[in-house]
Amino acid sequence: MPLTIVRNDITKMDVDAIINSTNTSLKKGGGVCGAIFEMAGTQKLQAECDAIGRCERGEAVITKGYNLPARHIIHTVGPVWNDGKSGESFLLRACYANSLALAVRHGCESIAFPLISSGIYGYPKDEALQIALDAIRDFLLEHELDVYLVVYDNASFSISKTLFSDIERYIDDNYVDEHKSHRMRFRNMRDLGEDRHSYESVDKELFVNKTYGFITVFKDEYAAKKERRLESLQEELAESFSERLIRLIDEKSMKDPEVYKRANINRQLFSKIRCNHGYQPSKQTAIALAIALRLTLDETIDLLEKAGYTLSKSIKADVIIEYFIEHGMYDIFEINSALFNFTQTTLN
Repeated sequence: MPLTIVRNDITKMDVDAIINSTNTSLKKGGGVCGAIFEMAGTQKLQAECDAIGRCERGEAVITKGYNLPARHIIHTVGPVWNDGKSGESFLLRACYANSLALAVRHGCESIAFPLISSGIYGYPKDEALQIALDAIRDFLLEHELDVYLVVYDNASFSISKTLFSDIERYIDDNYVDEHKSHRMRFRNMRDLGEDRHSYESVDKELFVNKTYGFITVFKDEYAAKKERRLESLQEELAESFSERLIRLIDEKSMKDPEVYKRANINRQLFSKIRCNHGYQPSKQTAIALAIALRLTLDETIDLLEKAGYTLSKSIKADVIIEYFIEHGMYDIFEINSALFNFTQTTLN
């Protein structure tokens, strides 16, 4: 995937280049910088850095990776947080932009970043994250590169407190425990006075769902809104996921690169989906494409059903995705950051 958020030790990333957030004199420091030097081989790496001499804030230089899995180390110097009014955001964005450009110039196809300046340099983590996402997103609109944002632990990664609180409230209001959800469905059927014929209708729906590989036994609350009849279901099933996707792209007058870049999927995967009408994407990929197309919640569910999936209020990740769609927030990087922050599987 073009951008993936991972929890890992950056010195262990098997990529073409890792980023070392360093000092202007390119000397071995403490923390992650010190760990990179030690794992690469301090003597050889320091000698190459000394030959370069200096790196100004916002700029980037490149060295060999030596004993690291990565072929290269790109050294960049982030800003020290002062008050947010001293050009810190400009310099931090430059760190990402210059590092990415340098990687491409040296033929790198994959690169791993830490969250620059968010450690001892004191940059607020949520603001540092947003700048990182913005800079990487803009770069990937014009370039093909696999980018990893490497987080060592939960304490080193954070979305804004306001967004976190809003999502948390939405989860509290909408998340339903799976067992409780099933009990409520049966109770509601009894309260509505459903007779035997109604239960037989459910059995028929069960048969159709199983026949066509749907993963849900009962229609989810979302899908229930559509109140599909068996006759229309047969007609809709004739259109594959790929065919529906192509039709939506055409209806929205979008270009293929715009779609797969907004979905944060690579061109090769998108080509498989587009060219093979029987291709079965993962649920995460199907949702990512719905996000890229800026579909409404009902439209998202319709598209997901073509791949045999749905959204569920008993799956926390699905509720978080629903939050973003309901609020018209279609930034895949922001959605993935929130999913990661809530320890859910991202759309990668």
